[in-house]
Amino acid sequence: MTLYTQAESNIRKTWLLMTGFLIFIIFLGWIFSYLFEDQIFLIIAIFLAFFQSFLSYWYSDKIILTMTKAKPIEKKDSPELYRIVENLCIAAGLPLPKIYIIDEAQPNAFATGRDKNHAVIAVTRGLLEKLEKVELEGVISHELAHIGNKDMLLQTVVVILVGVVAMLSNFFLRISFWGGGRKRGERGSAGAILMLLGIIAAILAPLAATLIQLAISRKREFLADATGALITRYPEGLARALEKIALDPNPLRVASNSTAHLFIANPFRGKQALGWLAKLFMTHPPIEERIKTLREMSI
Repeated sequence: MTLYTQAESNIRKTWLLMTGFLIFIIFLGWIFSYLFEDQIFLIIAIFLAFFQSFLSYWYSDKIILTMTKAKPIEKKDSPELYRIVENLCIAAGLPLPKIYIIDEAQPNAFATGRDKNHAVIAVTRGLLEKLEKVELEGVISHELAHIGNKDMLLQTVVVILVGVVAMLSNFFLRISFWGGGRKRGERGSAGAILMLLGIIAAILAPLAATLIQLAISRKREFLADATGALITRYPEGLARALEKIALDPNPLRVASNSTAHLFIANPFRGKQALGWLAKLFMTHPPIEERIKTLREMSI
C-alpha cells in the first residue's frame, strides 16, 4: 500500500466512524424519547449541538491557547523557528500560521484553529532546546499536515458529538433516578426491561463515544505523520523527534485530558500502560508503531 492509498484509506475509515457516530447519537436519542414518551431529548441534543458548534468553531483555539498558557511570539523572538515554519509552509502550500510558545521543558507541540487561514502552531520551550533542526522540521511538518488535512475542524466536530452524548446521557440518568419514565415502567416487565436497557445505554454511551473519539484521533496521527514526511521528504527526522519526545521524562503541567489528543505525542508521563484495555483509552497510537511506519517509508 502506498502513502497516497494509505492516506485515502484513513480518510474513508474516519468518515465511516463519523457516520457511525451520528447514527449512534440518533439511536440513543430515539431510545430516550421512546422510554419517556417525550421528544425533549432530541430537542436538547439539537440545541446543544448548535450551541457548542458555534462556540467551538469561533473560540476553540482561544480557549485551548489559554488552557495551555501558550504565548504568541514574533519573528524577532525566534528567527530560526520562523524560518523553518515559513519554508515548510511554502512546501506544503499553506499560509503562515500564528506561532505560540509554551514555557514547558517537555518537547511537544500542537496545532489548533478553525481553518488554514486561522491556524496556530504552538511548541514548547523544550522542543526548541532539545531537537535538532531536521527533527524540529519533522514536528512542524506534522502539525502543518494537521492543518492541511483539516484535522482540527474534524476533531472539534467529534468533541462536540461526544459532549452531546455525555450531556444527554447524564440528563437521562438524572430523570431516571428522580422517578422519570414511571408510566412506561408500570406497564409490565417489558417496560421495566426497556427502562433497565435505557439506563445501561445512558451509562455506556459516553464511554462508547469517547472510544470513537480516540480512535479517530489515533488514525489522524498516522495520516499526519505520513503527510508530514511527504512535506520534508525526510521521514527519519520526525522518527528521531518522536523518539526524543517519548524518552523525555519531564511532565507537561499544562496538559489535561481534554487537550491531550491535540499534542503530537502523549503529554502524560508514567501512564503509558501496555495492556489492551489501557490502549483503548490512549489518545495517540503507540509511538513505536509510528516510528516503525516512518522508517519503513525511508526504505
